[in-house]
Order: sequence, then C-alpha cells, then structure tokens
Amino acid sequence: MDKKLKPTWIWYPGDFEIWQHNKISLRREDRKCIFPPFWKLDNFYVSVKFKKELNLEKPEKVSIFADGKYSIGLDRDMSINTNLRDTFIIPEGKHTLMVFAVNQTSIPSIYVEGESFVSDGSWEVSYSNCDWVKVGYWNLNDKNVPPSKFSLPKKELFPLSIEKRESSFFVDFGKEIFAGIKLTGVSGSGKFTVYYGESVEEAESRDRCVLLDTCLVEECKSTYILPLRAFRYVNIDFDKDISFGDLSALYEYLPLEYRGNFRCSNQRMNEIWETSRYTLHLNSREFFLDGIKRDGWVWSGDAYQSFLLNYYVFFDKDINKRTLIALRGKDPVTGHINTIMDYTFYWFLSLHDYYLYTGDIEFIKQNYNKMLTLMEFCLNRRNSSGMMEGLPGDWVFIDWADFDKTGEVCAEQILLFRSLQVMSGFSLLLGFDEKSREFASLANELKSKIVEAFWNSNLGGFVTTRIDGKCSTQITKHANIFAMLFGLCNESQMESIKNNVLLNDNIQKITTPYFRFYELAALCELEEHSIVCKEILDYWGGMLDLGATTFWEEYDPSLKGAEHYAMYGNPYEKSLCHAWGASPIYILGRYFLGVKPLTPGYKTFEVKPNLGDLEWIEGTVPAPNGEIYVYMDKSIIKIKHTDYSGVLIFDSKVEPYASSGKLTKVGENRYELVLDNPGYEYVIKYAQVQK
Repeated sequence: MDKKLKPTWIWYPGDFEIWQHNKISLRREDRKCIFPPFWKLDNFYVSVKFKKELNLEKPEKVSIFADGKYSIGLDRDMSINTNLRDTFIIPEGKHTLMVFAVNQTSIPSIYVEGESFVSDGSWEVSYSNCDWVKVGYWNLNDKNVPPSKFSLPKKELFPLSIEKRESSFFVDFGKEIFAGIKLTGVSGSGKFTVYYGESVEEAESRDRCVLLDTCLVEECKSTYILPLRAFRYVNIDFDKDISFGDLSALYEYLPLEYRGNFRCSNQRMNEIWETSRYTLHLNSREFFLDGIKRDGWVWSGDAYQSFLLNYYVFFDKDINKRTLIALRGKDPVTGHINTIMDYTFYWFLSLHDYYLYTGDIEFIKQNYNKMLTLMEFCLNRRNSSGMMEGLPGDWVFIDWADFDKTGEVCAEQILLFRSLQVMSGFSLLLGFDEKSREFASLANELKSKIVEAFWNSNLGGFVTTRIDGKCSTQITKHANIFAMLFGLCNESQMESIKNNVLLNDNIQKITTPYFRFYELAALCELEEHSIVCKEILDYWGGMLDLGATTFWEEYDPSLKGAEHYAMYGNPYEKSLCHAWGASPIYILGRYFLGVKPLTPGYKTFEVKPNLGDLEWIEGTVPAPNGEIYVYMDKSIIKIKHTDYSGVLIFDSKVEPYASSGKLTKVGENRYELVLDNPGYEYVIKYAQVQK
C-alpha cells in the first residue's frame, strides 16, 4: 500500500464526541453516589451507511475492520460477505463501495485498507438513505484499537511523601493530578478505604470528603488499580490484617504540545502563568472540563474561556472542535445548552473565535445548520418586547454574584446581540446573503432596545434588569463589561463605565476567576494594564500563598483556613482545579504580549505589547503556521513571526527606530510598523511612555 495513504477509523460526524460526552457526563460521583447532569444527553446513531466512489485501474484487495457488525455492498451486490474482519477483491473499473455498520454499545465505525484508497475524510456516511455527509474521524489510526477501546494515555507517578499512621497511610503527590491509585503487593484479608483530597483537610475528613473508594481484598489478587479521581492527597485506611507493597498513581492526560509561553521580570507572575498552564492542561481531556474533581462536566461558559486560553498556549484545534460538537448535541433543540441561557450564546461566540483564530471554514460549514436551529430556538423564546427572559427550566447564570436575574437581564440581551452579529457574519461568509441581512437587522434593532432600556446616564452605566417594563437602579460590573467587550458602547459610554463602574469601589466586587476573566480583559481594553498586573499578582498570587498547585473555582481573600474549600453547603465541595482559574494565560498573551488575529487564521495580525508595571516581558503566541515571538522592555521591542503579515502598535515618548520597515505615527506618542518579513527579527528602539 502507498505509504502516503494512512487509514483511520471513521464514523458518523459528531457521534464519537456525543458518545464520549455521555460517558464523561455520567461518571461524576459524590461520596460513591452517582451525580448525573440535569440536561438532555443525546445519543449516537446505532445504524449507519458508509459510501466511497471508486475508479480502479486494476483489481484491488481490500481489508475492512469494523467496530460492531457490518455488511458490504459493491454497486448493487449486497451478498459479498459479513465477516467481522474481511478481505475481498474489488474488480477494476468504477464502483460504489457501501459498508453498512451497526453497533448498539459504541459508535458503529469502520477501518478500511486498500491499495489506492483507505478510510479517511473523503468518505461519506448516512443514517438515512438521502442524508449523505462527510464522515467524522480523529487520530484513531490503529486498526487494532477501535473507538470502543479508546482511552487517553497514562503514566505512572510516585508520591512525594508517605506518612505511616496508626492504621492508615497519608500520601502527598506534591501537586494536583487526575489519576487512578495503584497498589501492588497487597495481601491479607479485610478491606481498605481511600479518601481523596485536593487539600490536606479534605483527605483527612473521612465523613465529608467528596471522593472515596472502598475495596475488599481478594485472596488471589495482589494489585489494585482504582478509578480515576482528582486529588493531591490520599488517606488510606486499612484493616489490621492487610499489608501493602508499592503505591503509585496512573496519571491520565491528553498529549498536548506546549507552544505558547510567557516570562517576565516578576517571578511571582511567572509562577502564576505556569500554574495557569498546568491547571488548563489538567482540565483538557477528551473535552474541556470545568474541573477535574467537580463537576468533571462540559459547561459551555467554562469552555468558552478554555477555548481562548488554548489559542495562547496549545493551539489544539481538535479539542475545541470536540467540545463544541459535544455541547451542541443533536437536533431538535429542546432547551438551552447546559440549561443556561447565557451558555447557549457562548456557543455562538466560541464558533466566531474558532474561525477567527484558525481560519477553519469547513468546521463552520459543518455546523451552520445547527447554528440556525439553535438561534431559531432562542428567537422563539423572546418575550413581547423582543428580549430574552428566563422561562421555566431556564437557568440565568451570568456569574456567582448577588444581583437580580429575573425579568429581562441586560447581560443576556447583550450576549444575544453579539450572537446575532455572529450569525450575520457566518451567513454572509457562506453565501446566505438574505439570512445575513435578517440577522444584522435583528442585531441592530436589539442594540437600540438595550441602550434605550438599560442605559442610565445618571448612574453612568447599564442597569442589571427590567421587570414588567420597569428598570432596576442596580448596577453591577457584569452587563457593563459585556457592553464594552461586545461592541455595544460608544466612546463616551466607555469612559463613563470605566469611571463610574469598573473603577468605582462602591460597585459590587467580582469574586470569581470566571468573571475576572472578562473584568481584566475590559480593563486591558481601556489600557489599564498596571491595574490588571496588580490584580493578577494579588488575586492569583493569593491562591499560591495558600499552597495552591492549581487555580480554584472561586477565591475570597477574606476567608481563613479550611473556609476556602467550602461551596454549595459542603465544606470541601469547591473545585481547587478549575479551568476558568487559568485566565492569566489569555490576559498575558492577548493583552501584555498583545497578540491577536485581525483576519481568520492569522492571515493578518496585531501585536500591541504592554508592560503594565513589569520591567520586561517575553513570550511566544502560537498561530496556525508557526509562532509569534515578542520581547519588550522599557527601551527595546523585538518581534519575530513565521508566517503572514502583521502590524506592531506601540507608544513611545521619543521618535523610535526600527531595524527594518517604515514607522508611521498614528496618534500622540503612538506608532505603527508593518511586519511583512516572516523569519526576520524586528528590533525597535523606543522610550516607554509613563502613565
């Protein structure tokens, strides 16, 4: 067979993601009790048909492997064979090869080896006779490991310390991991119980720790590998007649390339960046999870931030695609994603960002019809004022914050406005001009309604909600941040929000890393990098001071001791490894190194570095075809990129010098330099403007 032809397992598109999503969603436990999600889980098609058009110059031997049962059809002949692993000869000439596959326990999929063709992305598949689409596939390229045997790789880790106590071992692995405990050389009779903890206190709390496992020792078994759990510490109680040999952990992970990096003059900031990367990687698995202990689910709001973080450290397209497919599920739409109204809108925004960063138009084409049906669902739930309002079964989340979320919540309307803009842009991109105009008209109409209903010039910002036509007088940062980030404000409103809301100490503070992501981004858009620098060092640094090896779901500096671990009425329910806690990756890459794509796939890009209060910064930001390197101190900027064309934007209080290219002054102290020489390191000498 031609070495260039590499077969892979193929299936109905989306079914692998939906199947894996179900498995992951249903494995959550709380003290050995199952804890299933409260939203609809879709299922894969149990019977599908694969099709490939052939034009063979000579007879060809073909081998087919299937995950499930199958039969083969060549042209109209359906009687070739139905063996589970079959090799047969296809005569020369033009043919239509059909493979019918069924599987009720895992996705029906096939692996085909031929001399001039193999199973790959060129095949088509259908679950009906008339709906033919391109197959789905990933990197499952071993014919002996079908999708039903898929698992992420593991490596063995050993404890940092083991403390022998009276009838237990207390074990510290040094940092948070997701792994299965492995015990070897086990002998005796009785049982042992493993109590897991993200903190010392949780592992020592036999009655209140979230995760635990109990095993009966069997006479003929000496090795025990326990289920995958999230922990740093384990506390193992054992009956007096039981003895152990070695103890380790089988750490399961998604192989990812560390392409992006960041370093600066502040070692605490460097540690924050490294801890953020580790936090994100632990939650990067088959999909982006919210947390590895709790919930271990795929949440759209959490994933939206993880997607953006991914672009600045791994730039792994596949995990973004898998997560987006799993979140959306299948039609018909019967409820909001994760039951949360705002999480539905994040799905649209995530697709926009995916296309902007990757330029992958094919994925947008594949999901356009699902965008239409989901948007139709949303528009059909508007009230008589044309706004979104929580209906029975809807969860209006926005953030864990104390403000009124009944009626027409301003933040939700802004997210719908931005989603309509996304739909207009994609419709135009794909040639659906009438649809594009329709969505643009709806977006513009909604924008006017939002400003008219919620903008309060006396208070200097957008109020939170309107109930029965009456607006509240409560102002929080949430809607105002969205208004700034998603293009709802004019310049005077931006300035008003900055002074009256974002920098106003009388406005309710944001206490979750989740919404601090948006708050810090908004402050950076206002070029308040010094404030952001201090916030990152204080807030994320505060978790490091408490011994965190990964960043948390929520952090309140005013709490003491084990109070930090409590949430939802349980003393240890808080997730101490939460993906949204890793947001410094995005803030430092997007706003300090200053790199962002201007057109899809980084065909053009911007570099607008800013030191904040740092002495120097240095790092690389991954792009589809290479990396963008940035260095900046108070007098020198260095830029090197590997593809396409960019523009450098920076401030200097003196006329700067560039080693190549033409500098253009575009404002008071502001300059631009076109970066159109890939592979060349630009060196710019300037003088920092102090603010």
